[in-house]
Amino acid sequence: MEIQSLRNSVTSFLKTQIKEKNLPGWWKAPLLVTAEADSRFSVLPGIASPDHMLPRELLASCRTVIVFFLPFTRELSHGNAGGKFPSRDWGKSLSLTNTLIQDISGFIRDSFKDSGYASALTPATYNFDSRTLTARWSHKHLAHICGLGRFGINAQMITPAGCAGRLGSLVTEAPMGNHPLVTAEELCLHKRGETCLGCVTRCPVGAVTLDGIDRHRCNRRLQVNRKRFAAHPDMPDDAEVCAKCVSGLPCSLNAPIR
Repeated sequence: MEIQSLRNSVTSFLKTQIKEKNLPGWWKAPLLVTAEADSRFSVLPGIASPDHMLPRELLASCRTVIVFFLPFTRELSHGNAGGKFPSRDWGKSLSLTNTLIQDISGFIRDSFKDSGYASALTPATYNFDSRTLTARWSHKHLAHICGLGRFGINAQMITPAGCAGRLGSLVTEAPMGNHPLVTAEELCLHKRGETCLGCVTRCPVGAVTLDGIDRHRCNRRLQVNRKRFAAHPDMPDDAEVCAKCVSGLPCSLNAPIR
């Protein structure tokens, strides 16, 4: 399958899912990249988590790593920008987006299966160590290696469609080759020597700093937000969200540097 054909089919699938399931219009067209499952990924245990899996541990015969990004719309992102707590729509978007990511991953897997290629999926979230709060399969680090985006000061992935959205990934036997969307060394304004740090000032609990992310302070805030949402009968009880550090920023909806 050609890369543009895969990208187009994933976009069409997303539109169909939104229409058939009568979902809110919270997502823009997905971005998708592929990369050969080569030695570049051997750095993952050193830069992500010591027990991070390698692509061939997920699927011994894999030849390609696929990472995609579901960008949120301006309406959803800007609606979450004000105040110290996440918007109700942002809270509702978590489980819906995670389901879409799994559905898209399954669609890609089945598309390759029809051509005789096996694939292996990973969960959209919650695949992390509860003690260290690090993932054994980090979509963000995979996205960086594959050329889907670059890390911002907020430790989120800035893509050509911004950092307000969610990532998914899978591996497959299909030989897709390398098709990055980002080759620049940095996309974050601050890392490029320009003035910003909006993500640092936006964090309501001071978890985002120039020295890195205080994962445990961030996670405590997520638990507070989850309990606030769970108190409302129309809200999901597992909405561990905040995202103040990705909302209403120069990098929320696009890469601020071309």
